[in-house]
Amino acid sequence: MKKFYVASSFKNIDTVRYVSTELINKGYIQTYDWTKNERASTIDDLKEIGQEEKNAVMEADFIIVLLPAGKGSHIEFGIALGQGKRIYLYSQNDEVHKFETTSTFYHLSEVEKCIGTIDELIVTVTK
Repeated sequence: MKKFYVASSFKNIDTVRYVSTELINKGYIQTYDWTKNERASTIDDLKEIGQEEKNAVMEADFIIVLLPAGKGSHIEFGIALGQGKRIYLYSQNDEVHKFETTSTFYHLSEVEKCIGTIDELIVTVTK
């Protein structure tokens, strides 16, 4: 079965958990659940979490990036891109197409942009 990783910011933690649960219920395997972590309080914590997240992205068959996302999520996006992995980029609105808020990397062929509801994202990922 396909392995996945979900990248986003702490403010989207409930949505990350929802997407992960839905995919797991459909038989997908989550490579790492960063939502179980407490916020890092030391450099050693950051290093350990960073290694876990890097390993998880590299082990995944695809990643999902839920916007808005922080700098860590964009680094994970870059790792996945560099590894040639499929990336699903989710936005509730059309911010990925607005010149002021988009990134050149959002528009590469490896990236499938998903705009709409979270349930529509899950349908797109699992089709």
